[in-house]
Amino acid sequence: MPLQMTRKLFLTAAITGAGATQDKSPLVPRSPKQIAEAAIDAARAGAAIVHCHVRDPQTGAPCRDLDYYREVTDRIRSSEVDVVLNLTAGIGGDLTFGAPETPMDLDAPNTDMAGASARMAHIRACLPEICTLDCGSMNFGDGDYVMTNTTNMLRAMGAQMTALGVKPEIEAFDTGHLWFATQLVKEGVLADPALVQLCMGVPWGAPNDLNTFLAMVGNVPAGWTWSAFSLGRDQMPYVAAAALAGGNVRVGLEDNLYLDRGVLATNAQLVERAASLLSNMGATLIGPAEVRAQLGLVKRAMPVPA
Repeated sequence: MPLQMTRKLFLTAAITGAGATQDKSPLVPRSPKQIAEAAIDAARAGAAIVHCHVRDPQTGAPCRDLDYYREVTDRIRSSEVDVVLNLTAGIGGDLTFGAPETPMDLDAPNTDMAGASARMAHIRACLPEICTLDCGSMNFGDGDYVMTNTTNMLRAMGAQMTALGVKPEIEAFDTGHLWFATQLVKEGVLADPALVQLCMGVPWGAPNDLNTFLAMVGNVPAGWTWSAFSLGRDQMPYVAAAALAGGNVRVGLEDNLYLDRGVLATNAQLVERAASLLSNMGATLIGPAEVRAQLGLVKRAMPVPA
């Protein structure tokens, strides 16, 4: 495929994620206040979109606490910094099986399986402009954990997003996830054109080699908006690769903890590094107002509690 570099693109900062990174770097934000402040700093550095999870402030473990999401959302929206808010809807499909000989001995402490409405509770309460839809199930890393999203669960959650007027960001970890995303659009569950995040190098999804990456890009329907990222030391190379292939970019501590070898990063520093790289390539970052115009988003205030 010929290169069609994006000259004007947006950058998403993935602030904290749901991985077990809280004890690997003291710079990974835990509390709602820390997460919101990191998001605001990333926006000041050039991120047009901030993608947020929440964590237990004491343990750093990922959670679905509605009050934490409300606090993060309120702090970001009440700041003087404009940014598009993207909240995860991926938590609540976490299934950890027992050992290979006793697979149905489900590990209750590490299993969090919730219904579609429960997984969407914070989205209804906070009404972000964007929320994620992990468009398939996957062996996520080694062990017995499976990221679980059945086709009917995705239909139910996608329909709720559409009804709320929240733009789904389809997170595609493999080509089959893109295949099903096109089916959701065909069925009218999701609106056309859709928004896609290509998630590269996550074990055991799509590997982050360029042949696979270009195959993923080639499976994004014409007219859809897409972005891409990879993990760890491949984060910055994928900033360049995504822009060269015609997409938008994502960086942040959800995907990579380091600025340089042995040097821990903040979200803002990763955004600044990506912005500098793109500038040197001749690309410019667009702001949240241009993103809203491009994606058909409407800036919202914090909903009044029922």
